[in-house]
Amino acid sequence: LAEHYKHHWFPLMPSKGSGYRCIRINHKMDPLIGKAAGMIGLSHERLFQLLPSELTLWVDPFEVSYRIGEDGSICVLYESPQPGGKAAKQLESRTSCKEEWRTGRSSPSKSYNMMTVSS
Repeated sequence: LAEHYKHHWFPLMPSKGSGYRCIRINHKMDPLIGKAAGMIGLSHERLFQLLPSELTLWVDPFEVSYRIGEDGSICVLYESPQPGGKAAKQLESRTSCKEEWRTGRSSPSKSYNMMTVSS
């Protein structure tokens, strides 16, 4: 992922490039996940057994979040403090793709068991 994202990684503007860094499984396997799985010997069939059929993963500087299903809640999987301990500055006028999904949803969230991990 580091190699794939190297020209789309902006720690001072974490939302910039978030669409490029969004990993989707929507009844089709995301090519990055498929490639990583192949490198460790997992088949696409096994991946579909292990992962939800609809999964969105946002890999942003200082945060990794996910949503299961189209109407699921967005949950933080990993969060890291920014260097210097300062809160993120909103340097962009446009909202992140996570915010667009949160505010653009018209139906209520389904209930899923979620796990969050933070450091």
